[in-house]
Amino acid sequence: MPAQARTRPSPADEHEVVYFQRHVDDDPARAKPGREALRSFPAGVRAKMAATLTAVASAPPQRFSGGGYWEAMHGDMTGYYEIRADGPGRHHYRLFCLLDYDAVHPDHDKPLLVVLAGLDKPFRTTFSDADYARVRALGDEYRARNAPRSLV
Repeated sequence: MPAQARTRPSPADEHEVVYFQRHVDDDPARAKPGREALRSFPAGVRAKMAATLTAVASAPPQRFSGGGYWEAMHGDMTGYYEIRADGPGRHHYRLFCLLDYDAVHPDHDKPLLVVLAGLDKPFRTTFSDADYARVRALGDEYRARNAPRSLV
């Protein structure tokens, strides 16, 4: 029996970390919400998150046991993942990500670990429904264009 030809990336493949860049039609400034958030976080948090992104992408994500640093989200956020890190004063930092196996992009042939957005919050507080709705809206915007995806 001949081997089956692969037609798309697999969740078992190593992933490539990319950052979502908003499309000019949605944001003339072409913001990069995930990258901009990460760059605004304290240096130690940035280092932890960069190391986690690399480890998750290499594992690949479905096989990564992240010890609380990489978590699949639930409820209205099902399909999204978050990278968690705590900073000075136990302040909480989060990067919100998607896994993309359908991306069409001339520069990327691996499945993508897409960093969409980042948020932070004080110790023992929660994000609001509106915060999560903004992340989902960015995810919808990302998925709306696939010829090619809007990435940096």
